[in-house]
Amino acid sequence: MNRNRLFWASRRGMLELDLVLLPFLDKVYDTIDPADQQRYEKLLEQEDQDLFTWLLHRSNPTDPDLQRIVQIIRDHTNGQPRHSHR
Repeated sequence: MNRNRLFWASRRGMLELDLVLLPFLDKVYDTIDPADQQRYEKLLEQEDQDLFTWLLHRSNPTDPDLQRIVQIIRDHTNGQPRHSHR
């Protein structure tokens, strides 16, 4: 997926998700290995409610690939939405 598509796919219907996913895409995505980048793309195919519960530590995905990318995102965001200072 090209960068522009990733950006738009990372923009969600919930501000809390935007505040986690967009900084991750901006600052971390390019530094993770290609397999994890594909996991991120797979993650973006999931429903907002699932993403919300996973990324904010309310539950964990059952899919091992999704578990891995969720943990990577959590590790880089401390599970908290980050406000953009742009």
